[in-house]
Amino acid sequence: MKSGRIKLPPGFWVGLQQLGIAPHELARKARLPLTMITDQVAVPTAQYFRIWQAYADLVGDTAIGIIKLATVFETAQYPPTVLATYHACNYRDALTRMARYKQLCPPENLRIIEEEESCTIELEWMHSEQIGPPVLVGTTLAFLLELGRRGTGQPLTARSVEFVDAMGDVKALEAYFGCPIRIGATVNRLTLHRRDLDRPFISYNKELLEILTPVLDQSLDEQCSRSIPKMVKWILKRGLTGGHLDVRAVASELGMSDRTLQRRLTEEGTTFKQLLNQVRHEQALEYLADPTFDIKEVAFLIGYEDQNSFYRAFRLWEGKTPSNWRSDYFGIDTSS
Repeated sequence: MKSGRIKLPPGFWVGLQQLGIAPHELARKARLPLTMITDQVAVPTAQYFRIWQAYADLVGDTAIGIIKLATVFETAQYPPTVLATYHACNYRDALTRMARYKQLCPPENLRIIEEEESCTIELEWMHSEQIGPPVLVGTTLAFLLELGRRGTGQPLTARSVEFVDAMGDVKALEAYFGCPIRIGATVNRLTLHRRDLDRPFISYNKELLEILTPVLDQSLDEQCSRSIPKMVKWILKRGLTGGHLDVRAVASELGMSDRTLQRRLTEEGTTFKQLLNQVRHEQALEYLADPTFDIKEVAFLIGYEDQNSFYRAFRLWEGKTPSNWRSDYFGIDTSS
C-alpha cells in the first residue's frame, strides 16, 4: 500500500455483489471511474470514503448497510491481516492482532482498553482532519464483534456501543449488537464483556499463524520505520491538551520500549524532544490563527502549564511574542 492510499480487499466487492450491488452502480454513485474499482487499485482517503458513502446511499439506511456487510463478508475472502486475527488462539489475541495489523490498513486506528469487567475499543483516525462516514465507523465496530462470534462460535453480545454521528435504524443496531446504542457520543466506541476475551477460538490455526505472523510483522516494522516520526507527532497532537505526554507513554502506544523508540527516532535523524517542539510550534500557529482563542488558552492547549513558559518557547520559534505574531500576520488587536 502506498502512503496515503487505501486498497479495498476483494472480499468487499464479493460481499457487495451478494447484496445485489454491482460494482458499476457503486462507481457511478461514488463518481469514480469503473476501472478504479474493477482493477482493485489503491485510492486516496477521500475517494475511499466516497466509496463507503456511496454504499450507504445505495442500501438506503446506514444501520442496515452495516449489519448486511458485517454478516455477509465470508471468512474465505478475508485479507491476510484479518486472517491472522480470525485464526488467533482466543478473542483477546484476535483483538490485539487486529489493533496491531490495522496500522497496515489506514485510515482508522483501534485503541483497546481493558478495565474491571469491560474491554473498550475506541476508533480513531490517523488524520483527524478526515473523518470517515458513519457506515465505515459502524462496519468497523460491528466487524470486531462479528470476529468474536465467528471465532468462538458463540452468539456474543456487546456491553454498549457509542457513536458520534447518526447511524440510521438504531433499533436494528441494538438487535445486532445485543446492547443499548448511544448516538451523539464524543468518540466511536465498542465496549465488550471482558470475560469473553478468554474464550478460545474454534478457528485457531497455529500452523497458519506461524506463516502469516512473521510476514505481517516484517511489513509493519518496515512501514513503522518509514513513518515513526509522523506517528509520534500524531500521538502527540492528539494528547497535548493539558497532558504530560512523555517518551514512555508514546512508546507504549506504539507497542515498543522507550529505548527502542528513541533509537528509531535517532535513525530518522530526530529526537522525541524535537518532535514535541515541532508539534507545539505547529499547533500554536494553528490556534493563534483563530482569534477566538486567547493566548492563555493556546498555552494550555499545547501542553504548557504556565503562560510564561509558552512565551519563552514562542520567542525561540518565531522571534516575537504570540501577541505580536497575531498583530503582524493577521492584524488582530491583541490589546484587549
